[in-house]
Amino acid sequence: MLLATMTTANPLSPDTLLSGSGALLVLAVILFAECGLLIGFFLPGDTLIFAAGISIATHDIHTSLAAFLIVAPIAAILGNLVGYWIGYRAGPVVFDRPESHIFRPEYVQRSHDFFERFGSWTIIIGRFVPIVRTVATVMAGVGRMRFSLYALYSAVGGILWADGVLLLGHQLGKVKFVRDHKGYIDYLVILVVVVALAPVILHYWQSRMRKR
Repeated sequence: MLLATMTTANPLSPDTLLSGSGALLVLAVILFAECGLLIGFFLPGDTLIFAAGISIATHDIHTSLAAFLIVAPIAAILGNLVGYWIGYRAGPVVFDRPESHIFRPEYVQRSHDFFERFGSWTIIIGRFVPIVRTVATVMAGVGRMRFSLYALYSAVGGILWADGVLLLGHQLGKVKFVRDHKGYIDYLVILVVVVALAPVILHYWQSRMRKR
């Protein structure tokens, strides 16, 4: 009962955001904002995509899975293109605020570290890491990354992330245990992200070991 009350009270909970006939539009707007607008870094993109997949499987959302598979990556990719433009035009000014609680310099450092480790692949890998997926796209613009290359990696990453998490949620939504524990979806998303990043973490660990 307490969990249900907390979920209802939270305006950013998947059950609240995905309720009603406008679930697809809400998802598209949030993915666009999280992937492209700096103020969108706190939005629950992973959780929302995963929850949408489960809700489609359980028929709580009546819009077709195909519509979500088309719209979700498009929204994420368009958001990235806007984020690149923001970084290209205004990135250095926006992030040069040591006292800011939102555009904090350490977010830039975190994304910079990702670029240092993984190069252009950061655009794809960063999709699966909260905050990094928002800031990395802006940093690509700040660093004047070649736009054609950026757009390619952004498209690949957008499809892998949005459709991958959506399909995973849809498949797991057919499992009774998952359907009965939707209230713990945040923990399921964390598990999904960890599994998705396992190869990256292994690669980084092996690189560190070779340098010793």
